[in-house]
Amino acid sequence: MTSDATSISGAAEPSQESASPSSAPNPLRIPILYVILGVLLVISIIPMYFYSEQVEAINRDRLKTNEMLLQNTVTRSLADDLSQHERSLRMMLANLSSAVQVASGGDIGDKNIEAPELRALLENFVSSSDDLAYATLLNSDAKGISAGRIAPDAFLQRELQHAFDAARDGRAYTGQALQVQDDKMQRTVVLVSNPVSYDGRVLGMVGVVVDLQFLIRRLREVSGGGLIPYVVDAQGRLVAAGTPQYVTGQDMKNLEIVRNFVDEGNKGQLAATKEFAEHDGNNSIQMLGTYSPVTALDWAVVVQKPRLEAYRGVYEMQRTARLLALLAVLVSIFVSIIAARRITNPLQILTQSSRALARGDFSQRAQLRSRTEIGELAETFNTMSEELEHFVEDLKRAAEENRALFLGSIQMLAGAVDEKDPYTRGHSDRVTRYSMMIAKEMKLDATFMETLQISAQLHDVGKIGIEDRILKKPGALTAEEFEVMKTHTTKGANILRPVTQLAEMLPGIELHHEALDGRGYPYGLKGDQIPLLARVIAVADTFDALTTNRPYQTAHTPDEALKIIQNLAGKRLDPAPVAALLAVYGRGEIRIQRISIKRPVSQEVVAETPAAVSAKPVPVPETANLERTPV
Repeated sequence: MTSDATSISGAAEPSQESASPSSAPNPLRIPILYVILGVLLVISIIPMYFYSEQVEAINRDRLKTNEMLLQNTVTRSLADDLSQHERSLRMMLANLSSAVQVASGGDIGDKNIEAPELRALLENFVSSSDDLAYATLLNSDAKGISAGRIAPDAFLQRELQHAFDAARDGRAYTGQALQVQDDKMQRTVVLVSNPVSYDGRVLGMVGVVVDLQFLIRRLREVSGGGLIPYVVDAQGRLVAAGTPQYVTGQDMKNLEIVRNFVDEGNKGQLAATKEFAEHDGNNSIQMLGTYSPVTALDWAVVVQKPRLEAYRGVYEMQRTARLLALLAVLVSIFVSIIAARRITNPLQILTQSSRALARGDFSQRAQLRSRTEIGELAETFNTMSEELEHFVEDLKRAAEENRALFLGSIQMLAGAVDEKDPYTRGHSDRVTRYSMMIAKEMKLDATFMETLQISAQLHDVGKIGIEDRILKKPGALTAEEFEVMKTHTTKGANILRPVTQLAEMLPGIELHHEALDGRGYPYGLKGDQIPLLARVIAVADTFDALTTNRPYQTAHTPDEALKIIQNLAGKRLDPAPVAALLAVYGRGEIRIQRISIKRPVSQEVVAETPAAVSAKPVPVPETANLERTPV
């Protein structure tokens, strides 16, 4: 019965040790929040990542293409302007040649070359355009007239000689770009000439020095936004530039894009764009450049731009795309966390409620409102918890009733034993009460005290098998009778041994008459060989035997009984329970009610009892006499 009550109690109130595994989360378990968050992030970020990469690649290619188209458009426009300007100039030179033929009558020899009409014609030609800095008319003998704002220097004279040589061969000539100084400023100029022919004969040459300031202005106009425009000739020498970092006549073939134009020669009819490196000392700048040939002049218009500037839009787009992607990721994480928590928080509430249920707290309810299946699960959980709470309460109530019935049965059995002799009535109840006081004072655990209560109540159950003539004998027992009396300990153990649930109580029943010095019975155990259960009961049993009236002894006062017990401490009785008994009595928790039952007793028998001995002046009786007392 005890085992059943204990098991029911254990089911209703699980111990801390048994509850700890369920209350502690498994360290190897992955929280579902992380799983849901991971899934949401994967399905939101990975497609976004690939989409942004694809869009970025497309836009990057488009931006690069737009930059190349821009450079191509600029160079093509400048090249077309130069071609148009060259055609206009050639047409003006052709008209001038025709006018010279008409004015001279086809003769510009030594007599006619300095005619006022020709000089006026030449001066009007120069003044007709701000781009014409100088003009000259030479006959076949290299004599002639000139007009203009500049005076030819040695370099320009050499160019005039090259132009004259080309005219004698019947060819037009475009010279090398030069820098000349006039009264106001330094000018970049180029010589352009046409032969003067009449009736199939070369009469001479008309040469014009063209001021390239118009070209420099156009180059400067397009030099904004990081573009560096310039014009080179067929040998890769600089004609004009829109920035002061290059000078006229500078060899530009160190730039790969110019070198490509020079290598292409007359074959390069179309614009070309490429990436190249410009070296400035130890530094190397990655550039993007485009050139467009000016076929009529064997020149090329070049624009170039540092690649960092050229692709700035690309880099800004990439940076913006990454920032937007990062923002999208953060938003996705935020939304994912909120969504995951809306899913996992109810599960966490259910988990906590389940753990509380596993700990035995059946009053726990999942406070969860949801229209989803999780809400239905919470309602089911609460219903289950309520049913379990009622069920456990019923089990507890049944266990308490079962325990009360069990203890009542034990008390009835002990009372039946006590009733065999009116002098021992209530003995089992008092020994139980004293034992529980001693155990409580010794701060023994609840499990031990429960075992002690039952064992003390049944410690004398073996007396049910002792003959009444011995059990009720009104006097000291003979040696033979005492040997029979000593068997009540083993008889009691044997009576209860078939009951498996009472196995823990048997030591108190069988061994409560063992003595520390080995003079006890039934086995003569010593010291720690005697279980604590039996040692506690022994002290309580001795105290009650000494403080109750028996036919063979008069009850001692509690103080006298305690002195006797103190004398037995360490010999027969365990000092620890003895000290606990003294403490309990010292606080006034033990009250002795004397019950007197009159029965004729012979003087001879009384004289041999421990009570008679204790009435003498000797303060403490011999242990042997006390052992012969049938307690």
